Amino acid sequence: MNDFFSDVKLAQKGSTEAFARLYESVYKDMYHIALYSLRNSHDAADTVSDTVLDAFCSIKKLREPSLFRSWIMKILSAKIKQKQHEYYAAAEELEDANIIDTFDFESAELKEALDKLDGESRLLLSMSVLGGYTSDEIAGICSVKAGTVRSKLSRIKERLRLELTPEI
Repeated sequence: MNDFFSDVKLAQKGSTEAFARLYESVYKDMYHIALYSLRNSHDAADTVSDTVLDAFCSIKKLREPSLFRSWIMKILSAKIKQKQHEYYAAAEELEDANIIDTFDFESAELKEALDKLDGESRLLLSMSVLGGYTSDEIAGICSVKAGTVRSKLSRIKERLRLELTPEI
């Protein structure tokens, strides 16, 4: 952990090597969250790249080194929301071929249920399930109350449960 703090301090002084080590510690989570939220591998990669560029350019503004992960995920969250708004503004349907190429869905029903979720729901669920973030951490990243995150996650999971539970 001591190396982590020193890497943040070095990155704030302009060390690209230190920033690269920091990025290495979060890039997989960032890509998975972006991919799950955007459902397009190219857009996910572009969003992560934009996030990393913004983070590198503004790392001097990071006040608390221990908050690096939350800070960069907050930037990612904003970039994902921006990209989702572009999707809706263009009013184009997403391509469904190879949308999520790194996840292995065990059933077509699960994939269809997840595809029906709106962008915000996919983002919250991916941060919780794929990223392993707590509701407090997600709240900080998304600038909402932790209780709101918990209730939304509960509704999302209930919706998925109802969608996937066979009727008797």
